[in-house]
Amino acid sequence: MTESITASSGQYLRFQLGAETFACDILQIREILEYHRPTTVPQMPAFVHGVMNLRGSVVPVIDLAQRLGRAPGKVLRRSCIVILQHGAPAQPHPVGMLVDAVHEVIDLHPADIMPPPPFGNQLRADFIAGLAQCDGHCLMLLQMDKVLSLEEMAALARPAGLQIQADIRSVLN
Repeated sequence: MTESITASSGQYLRFQLGAETFACDILQIREILEYHRPTTVPQMPAFVHGVMNLRGSVVPVIDLAQRLGRAPGKVLRRSCIVILQHGAPAQPHPVGMLVDAVHEVIDLHPADIMPPPPFGNQLRADFIAGLAQCDGHCLMLLQMDKVLSLEEMAALARPAGLQIQADIRSVLN
C-alpha cells in the first residue's frame, strides 16, 4: 500500500458519471449545487463546461466525464455541480465539476483500498488514487488535485502555436 493511498483514507463522496461510479476525498468538497447552466467561455478546452458566479467568485466548471476522456456529460434530472477546494490550503481555489449524480458519503479504511491495476485502465495513472469495493461494485478513487490541476488545464487552454513558441523560448534560453 502506498503512502498516498493510506493518507487519503477516510470518507469519500461517491458519484456517478455515465455507467461508472467514482469517489473523491470528502475533505476536498466544499458544497454540492443543483445544476444551472454555466456561462460558456470561448477558446477553452472542451472539458471546460463554463464558469459560474458563486457568491461573487468566478468558478470554472469542468465536465468531469470529458476531463477523464469520456463522451461529454449529459445534463440529467440528478446532474449537479460539486464544488471542490483546489490548490494550496493557504490559497484554495474553488472549482466545479459536473457529475451525473451524487450518491452518498462512504467510509473506507486503508485495508479497503487497493492500488490501481497497471493495465486495462483508460484513465491516466496519476488521476487514480486507488480502487475499492462498494456495494459489490468496483469504485475508482480519484486524485482530484491531479484531475483538476489548474496549471495543466491552463496549458491546455492555450492555442497550440503559443505553446510551441513558449516551449521553443524555454529551450533557447
